[in-house]
Amino acid sequence: MSIEKATAYLEAKGLADRIIIPEEKSPTVLAAAAALGCEPGMIAKSLSFLQNGRPVLILAEGMARIDNPKYKSRFGCKATMIPAEDVEALIGHAVGGVCPFGANGDVAVYLDVSLKKHGVVYPAAGNDQSAVRLTIEELELACPGAEWVDVCKE
Repeated sequence: MSIEKATAYLEAKGLADRIIIPEEKSPTVLAAAAALGCEPGMIAKSLSFLQNGRPVLILAEGMARIDNPKYKSRFGCKATMIPAEDVEALIGHAVGGVCPFGANGDVAVYLDVSLKKHGVVYPAAGNDQSAVRLTIEELELACPGAEWVDVCKE
């Protein structure tokens, strides 16, 4: 199960104690914000794309939307989301719990600058009923090598 993969990954980074499992399921940004008692923008949503057949995750502020011209300018291709039925096989986590923690080894991870609006963000932790409370610095620690990008609308 992918929450175990995410937990093991976060344990290795010394961040497993930041995992939160609310009583309510939280498969969407609004549900997660309600379950965690935070602003929707503080949810670090994981957006799954294919770039030339390679899976890519972009973590963005909860209410952000991809800006197609910015995306194409940055990555040199159209933003093509992974079909929901293929996400778990390509990323390593099912829709609702997608996160970079314990994702498949070939998944490239990017952090959108929209996250920097918040001192604390809450990405999923491998299933639709989990989150991880992280500062931006802890998110960077948890995603070594992840590049900051600006691919969302203002």
